[in-house]
Amino acid sequence: MTTPIPQPPGVPLLGNISDVDPSNTWVSLQKLWEKYGEIFKITVLGQQIVFVGSVALCEELCDEKRFRKYVGGPIVEIRNAVHASLFTAFADEPIWDVHHRILAPLLTPTTVANHFLQIRDCAAELTTKWRDLPGDASVSAVGELNRLDLETTTLCFYGRKLNNLTGAEHPMIKAMDGATGEAMKRPTRPKLVNWLLHRSKFQRDCKTMRQYAAECVEYRKAHPTDRKDMLHAMLNGKDPETGKSLNEQQVIDEIVTMPIGSSTAPCVIASAIYYLLQNPSCIAKARDEIDSIIGEDDFTHAHLDHLPYCAGIVRETLRLSAAAPGFNIEPLPEIKGPVVIGGGKYQVPAKQTMIIVLHGVNRDSAVFEEPEAFKPERMVGDAFEKLPAGAKKWFGNGKRVCVGRHYAWMWNMITLVMLLKNVDFEMVDPGYRLRQDGWFNLRPVGFDVKVRARGM
Repeated sequence: MTTPIPQPPGVPLLGNISDVDPSNTWVSLQKLWEKYGEIFKITVLGQQIVFVGSVALCEELCDEKRFRKYVGGPIVEIRNAVHASLFTAFADEPIWDVHHRILAPLLTPTTVANHFLQIRDCAAELTTKWRDLPGDASVSAVGELNRLDLETTTLCFYGRKLNNLTGAEHPMIKAMDGATGEAMKRPTRPKLVNWLLHRSKFQRDCKTMRQYAAECVEYRKAHPTDRKDMLHAMLNGKDPETGKSLNEQQVIDEIVTMPIGSSTAPCVIASAIYYLLQNPSCIAKARDEIDSIIGEDDFTHAHLDHLPYCAGIVRETLRLSAAAPGFNIEPLPEIKGPVVIGGGKYQVPAKQTMIIVLHGVNRDSAVFEEPEAFKPERMVGDAFEKLPAGAKKWFGNGKRVCVGRHYAWMWNMITLVMLLKNVDFEMVDPGYRLRQDGWFNLRPVGFDVKVRARGM
């Protein structure tokens, strides 16, 4: 006998539509996890969705012999901007394999290491900007880091310097936020409402994102280079198995996809600043490590492997912030009949959409002692290695794991080290407590900091 999966009381026809705020979906799911625990379900407009929030169930659902990534809901909606890209392609679309074989070799640990200096130097531009601010000036942590992320992603992958760290914010940032936000909301509304009231802005934001991509292509054509970067692979690469290449529109799709994917990184570092300010002893430990390993020398890629406590800060922030808040799973299509999970405890239908809520998984008290505490040391050395695989799914899973995870990891590490090495932070509001919202990411809301040169 299986245990019924808990569900909040609903209303006829609309189901649990009032239990999920479409303007802050992930925080609504966090609250449901806090109430119902490791598994729960809701029904919205006739569609049942199951949510999972424990390490054990997460690990089970990541078994690719039984389950696969589900492309539906908001991911289908963002296909309006990126079509069948590495992020949004359906499982049965062969174009995913073609794109992956062409682009994934540009995102291995070895190849992303080639971008170290570009990332470091862009971060140095930001710290210089901050150090030159008046003493009473404040900045939006995630707003500034969003600029840095787009600057470095565009430079490293597409060879174009936006100079976006000062002046007006690049329109790509606002368009990404608008398009991904609308993609999250559209599945919760009747199609007619989407068409009548929300279609025009969604289309404008998608057009703005694609215009950014088109400008990257035009810049490359106007400024030929021998760089063998991501854009070179998109424009000239051929799939070694089929001989196929990306057409012009597919190039645009993938150019847009990369910044959408990398947008979680600034959320991680902004959250790290918050957690560190709440735990100043962690700042001291990190700086001791940085000063011991790097000192007055130039920060190089070789230093990264010798900064374990800083790596622990990044991992612990990934755990607590759930900056990439979850991912979708479904049973393999060849599986017929009900699917049993949790050692026979629960049963779901075949073709059931399931969403892994990393806020819950990452706070599983069966795995993490004091799960709400910020403890970078639990993410270092043997303590980290002994964690179950289901507790380390910050970048997704399996075949469809985040293709840019090695780049994102390096960006996070470089940016954290550069900030701690060069800048002091202070909360504008000393009583601020972390609030989050977001769409394809989770970011701190209303988190402003004063910044100044370290030690001043």
